[in-house]
Amino acid sequence: MKTIRILRNPIQEYAWGSRTAISDLLGNPSPSDNPQAELWMGAHPKAPSRVRYGGRWVSLAKLIEKNPKNILGEAVAEKFDNQLPYLFKVLAAAKPLSIQAHPNQNQAKQGFERENRLNIPLDAPERNYKDDNHKPECICALTPFWGLNGFRKIGDILPLMEKIAPKRLEKEFDELLKHPDFQGLKGLFHALITMDPERKKEVVGNAAINARDYSKEDPIFKWIIKLYNEYPSDIGVLSPIFLNLVCLQPGQAMFLPAGEPHAYFDGVGIELMANSDNVLRGGLTPKHMDVPELLRVLNFDEQEINILLPRKISDYESVYDTPTEEFLLSVISVEKSMKRANFINKSVEILLCTDGKAKITDFNKKKDTIMIEKGMSVIIPAGVDEYSIKGNAVFYKASVPM
Repeated sequence: MKTIRILRNPIQEYAWGSRTAISDLLGNPSPSDNPQAELWMGAHPKAPSRVRYGGRWVSLAKLIEKNPKNILGEAVAEKFDNQLPYLFKVLAAAKPLSIQAHPNQNQAKQGFERENRLNIPLDAPERNYKDDNHKPECICALTPFWGLNGFRKIGDILPLMEKIAPKRLEKEFDELLKHPDFQGLKGLFHALITMDPERKKEVVGNAAINARDYSKEDPIFKWIIKLYNEYPSDIGVLSPIFLNLVCLQPGQAMFLPAGEPHAYFDGVGIELMANSDNVLRGGLTPKHMDVPELLRVLNFDEQEINILLPRKISDYESVYDTPTEEFLLSVISVEKSMKRANFINKSVEILLCTDGKAKITDFNKKKDTIMIEKGMSVIIPAGVDEYSIKGNAVFYKASVPM
């Protein structure tokens, strides 16, 4: 395959998804019948995109398997074992997602092999590792986007906890005061997540009542109340106290390396990650939680939020710099008044149009022109050396840094 092709992408229906965001983007009936949480663009075996090829719609994963060098390019095919190294998504959260973390490369390989040896089915609810890959990821806001990212500084955690749980967690307070470091933070997290269910329910309920007194002064306490309304017996209700709460504005992004605890609460964003679906959960979920494995994976160092802003590399393209080999996220904005925007393609790229419409043309095959409008996406294989975009539109682009 050496031509630009339109993609058909699967939608993941999870309970926390929006009934309007993805359907509105795609121009489908809205609200949708079921919550639509994620639109996947890529070749993950769980849900690959499809491409019109040979007169029918076929799996992108199968096409890459048959033509890895033409689609991925020789360098990418060799480096990533003939696999598309990234997974591109639209994420639409109407309710909070679970607190979670992702393994590093070694942890993913070991965990995947271990669960295979135990003959745990890939779709089993107790399965942690769906593949053998790590999952660094970048989330870029399309709307105001609320979430958590990394542990707060211990000096900030203690006064916040004092406000909402002054006596119910006295023992845990003392331990963190005695050991104000990553070991103390790990001990606190372990104590909270393994707490007796009855005591957990009491602690969470008391915290939600106390949070009302401070809800007008800080969104941390507003979110504690909202989380309590969704998960009244889940210790994850306290997560805005010990994890950094952030609200990304449209165009802002943040990077999540392996081991970083995080959760997404509300909003629509573009998500780009290594091609993996490995998740270890730590709260705000009725799903399986493997506490020992989560504790092994988590990074308990104090973190400060690093907001990513796009760095302009041309009149029409800006990139979000992230320390990854698998993916690079960029945003392309073209206007009718501009000359045709030309691009040199160095790897396999996927473009998603989030607004407007434009024509994409293979520079070397002038007859190969595709009209793209909001909600449509295309794959540009490495066999297409150059292409151009003309029109009035915004695109988000996934590529492999070369």
